[in-house]
Amino acid sequence: MRFIIAPDKFKGSIDAVTLCGIIRQELQYVMPGADLESYPLADGGDGFEQIIQYYFHTETVTAPASDPLGRPMTAAYQYATSSDTAFIEMSAASGLALLREEERDPMRSSTHGTGMLVRHALEKGARKVVLGIGGSATNDAGIGMACALGYRFMDREGQSLEPCGGNLRHIHQIRPPEVDITKGIDFTVACDVKNPFFGPEGAAFVYGPQKGASPEMVEQLDLGLRHLDELFRQTFGRSVATTEGAGAAGGMGGGSLVFLKARLISGMDFIMASIGLEEKIRHADAVITGEGRVDAQSFNGKVVGEILSISKRHHKKVYILCGTSTVAFEAWREMGIEQLSALTDCAPSQKDAILEPASYLPCAIRNLFSKE
Repeated sequence: MRFIIAPDKFKGSIDAVTLCGIIRQELQYVMPGADLESYPLADGGDGFEQIIQYYFHTETVTAPASDPLGRPMTAAYQYATSSDTAFIEMSAASGLALLREEERDPMRSSTHGTGMLVRHALEKGARKVVLGIGGSATNDAGIGMACALGYRFMDREGQSLEPCGGNLRHIHQIRPPEVDITKGIDFTVACDVKNPFFGPEGAAFVYGPQKGASPEMVEQLDLGLRHLDELFRQTFGRSVATTEGAGAAGGMGGGSLVFLKARLISGMDFIMASIGLEEKIRHADAVITGEGRVDAQSFNGKVVGEILSISKRHHKKVYILCGTSTVAFEAWREMGIEQLSALTDCAPSQKDAILEPASYLPCAIRNLFSKE
């Protein structure tokens, strides 16, 4: 039997490369003689940089940056000299994981550090930039990034505003850079969700709370995004209001469309096309995929949902391994999932599952095939 092992990382617990190794090792005991192929994945969020380096053997470049609250730091990105392509993971400088829980505040946080990495890559000579967005601590629609690239955001008195989520609704004028260093650069943005820029399914309402936003903050951030989109229309002659993925990473998707003239693609599609994963699945018998938390969002542009769609298209069995799941048994069986197994079914507590995933993965993997 031929298995494709293609999971995302378990966020905050275990990376996708290590996870593939454990699954492969355990399957050799559960199914001796099975043909096993491993393809660790990422969807544009946390872990994107690691997966790029894993497949493309890129050079790691370190550069000065700032964290989401503006504190100096050093961050890394990947660079392919053969094609002068920089691969930048937004979460490296603007990620939620960089802040303590009590520091989370999307009214104050900014993507300025990500912009610093983009500038560094362009000054290094990059002609193409692939920006993986996701896992962000921000809801500033990329104005922090734009500020690092020379844009200025002015209030009604003509004073420069700090580029953060709380100031979106105070912007009266957008001033493009005097020298546009992004001109002629090919920007691709890999995102992991399809949310619109604003509204009930937009950046602020769906993702603001996990970044520390209160209900009142969510309302203000959403109004800010609506206001900024009107300024986009007035200044650049375009709206990103209903563009799929514009709401990704606190509106970074929409901001990238305008400030970088980028094209948005699915992070999963980018990785899968690069390694020919669909063709590999077509020639397999079954697929094992997974992520840390399986919920309704997992089936909306994330790794699990995309792998499930491809596998169903080619009539392959799908097994899902996860840290925890909020999807009911009846629901995932109706989706055509063969079996779903969570670490929390084996660990004494969710905390144990997160802190010591390797201790409980063998049990969870065996549970996947307990009825085989």
